[in-house]
Amino acid sequence: MTASSPTILALDFDGVICDGLIEYFEVAWRTYCQIWSPVDETPPDDLALRFYRLRPVIETGWEMPVLIKALVDKIPEETILQGWAKITPQILLDHHLQSQTIGTALDNLRDEWINTDLDGWLSLHRFYPGVLEKIKLTIASETKLYIVTTKEGRFVRQLLQREGVDLLPTAIFGKEIKRPKYETLREFIQKAEKKPVSLWFVEDRIKTLQLVQQQTDLEDVKLFLADWGYNTQTERKAAQDDLRIQVLTLPQFTKDFTGWL
Repeated sequence: MTASSPTILALDFDGVICDGLIEYFEVAWRTYCQIWSPVDETPPDDLALRFYRLRPVIETGWEMPVLIKALVDKIPEETILQGWAKITPQILLDHHLQSQTIGTALDNLRDEWINTDLDGWLSLHRFYPGVLEKIKLTIASETKLYIVTTKEGRFVRQLLQREGVDLLPTAIFGKEIKRPKYETLREFIQKAEKKPVSLWFVEDRIKTLQLVQQQTDLEDVKLFLADWGYNTQTERKAAQDDLRIQVLTLPQFTKDFTGWL
């Protein structure tokens, strides 16, 4: 029997709470220009829209400039959707690059941008309608709220603080944690003060949810795929066909927890 509300709610950030597509493309393009030095540093007119469509293939930030390289090199979108896991290492190999090098370049450019134009950087992020209100209500309730994301925690804090959401640093588990999300969820359960634990996890990547599924000690975690996030129709269909994963719509998310099930 499933509890009608969670004692712990764990949320992904990008694609669940916040839509950062405009910022992603801008920082990815700047990083691409720094690494590959194109003759023209003005992106082609249709590049951003193509990047937005393919955002679901990205697992971590360093892949974003690589996606731009793939698009500039005219790799077909369908090929990228179906074979991204093989395309990325090939591009790295062809150009004698390391993922860490690209990731550091991207983080440094983002830091420089934040340090010189914080308002401009923050303005390129959009919070999904009703999500901030749901977060504030949850914080004020008995449910413990955590954010588990591959974005750096400091960026998450800055974005939320701008919107009047002041989460403690201990409630945000970002890229700096350097471990799979399922390990973080496991820690929440182990350290929970309120027993029994009912942990609900909202994520927009089905692969992340499937990794949680594979952990036998996390079989009681309730898994939700945010259908408004960075996922494809194929991934949403796979979630619908999975008895363990609940596909969640944005209107459902903003309602009472009883409306999620």
